[in-house]
Amino acid sequence: MSNESSSGLFWRRSSYSGADGECVEIAFVRKAVIVRDSQNPSEPGVVFSVERWQAFLNALVGAG
Repeated sequence: MSNESSSGLFWRRSSYSGADGECVEIAFVRKAVIVRDSQNPSEPGVVFSVERWQAFLNALVGAG
């Protein structure tokens, strides 16, 4: 699921989101990735550089 916020960011929700609303959303901004809790969209997200985000994804793939 995707949506655009009032800030103009385009948020993508994880395809593994649970039916009970436990979701993570990400938005790409220039050379960064912002991660937030979809249940608290007004709270600040966590910002990762693209390189750190890619390292995180690579670690997940390697662990699975």
